[in-house]
Amino acid sequence: MNKRFHLFIVGRVQGVFFRANTLKTARSLGLSGWVRNLADGRVEVVLEGAAEAADKMLDWCRSGTPPARVDQVECREETPTGVLSDFDIRL
Repeated sequence: MNKRFHLFIVGRVQGVFFRANTLKTARSLGLSGWVRNLADGRVEVVLEGAAEAADKMLDWCRSGTPPARVDQVECREETPTGVLSDFDIRL
């Protein structure tokens, strides 16, 4: 069974390689989707894939890797679409 999450991540998550580390982690888990910075300082992530991998990625997004600092993750579970085939950084 697949899951799809749409996340908005608040904290020190821009300028600290959060997107690059999100990309690396998502791809290592076999997930599809994308990550991008938002003008208000948040990071937006859409991820989709096997339920266990998606749950692991959600847990990872709640902390990231140093020097990032995650203060809050707004998470919406959505219906998987199966349309995304890779994980990318969007500008």
